[in-house]
Amino acid sequence: MIANGSAEAGLQAVIDAIDSLTGTTQFHRIGVCAPGPLDPKTGVVLNPPNLPCWRNFPLGAKLAEKYEHPVKVDNDANAAALAETRWGAARGYHYVFYGTVGTGIGTGIVLDGRIYHGYTGAAAEGGHVTIDYHGPVCACGKRGCIEILAAGPAIGKRARSKIATDPARGSAIVALANGRLEDVKSEQVGQAFAADDPLAREILQETTELLTIWLGTIVDLLDPDVIVMGGGVAAMLRPFFGEMKASLPRGCVNPAAGEIPLVIARYGADAGIAGGAALCE
Repeated sequence: MIANGSAEAGLQAVIDAIDSLTGTTQFHRIGVCAPGPLDPKTGVVLNPPNLPCWRNFPLGAKLAEKYEHPVKVDNDANAAALAETRWGAARGYHYVFYGTVGTGIGTGIVLDGRIYHGYTGAAAEGGHVTIDYHGPVCACGKRGCIEILAAGPAIGKRARSKIATDPARGSAIVALANGRLEDVKSEQVGQAFAADDPLAREILQETTELLTIWLGTIVDLLDPDVIVMGGGVAAMLRPFFGEMKASLPRGCVNPAAGEIPLVIARYGADAGIAGGAALCE
């Protein structure tokens, strides 16, 4: 509800979160992970598709005014990528591509230990790279973004569509949603896959194929020396990582694509906390 509410309600949610963490503990800097696009130089949140309450919102300045401490605001995936580079799965690598796949898809790029922001600060919106220009319209307004095709909601939608066509195949998945097809989400698909359900495997296999096409484009563009995947959907897809890595060269011009490590993120659900800490370093 906050995401679609007022800007001030969104700000108050951030303040409440900070207050709940700090209490009587002394602190000297604040690192905030926010959805992009945003301007990391000014701390202004520009126009995140999944957070419409903030449009050109000066989040950094608002928090600095309240707490009278320096505030660093950055894209949540950028911050998570920095944390993984400093302390996590990408430690020791120089050209890091990080992707978090969950309710949406966010990405971050760290080159030689520094976040790559681009000219305006809005670089690394990899979740909104189009891989099917005839595809469905994403929340960002573009067609066929990898987010609209392979994030958690897309997995749930694909499952519901397949089950509606052939209910018998999806009985195990629907049972996990208390018998309600409309309540089937990616979580139930993951649970069914863990129980060796064939339809769940098929759905996740299709998802990994889409992600592999996307990663092939990323590799040809950036030539990273490691790919780190985080988020709930990425954790669900971890059993497919070997297959994705083996398939990657078929979608790349780069002949060394198969040599790039594809690894799970260290911080998982704590990516935002680690990312905020990394911004304060």
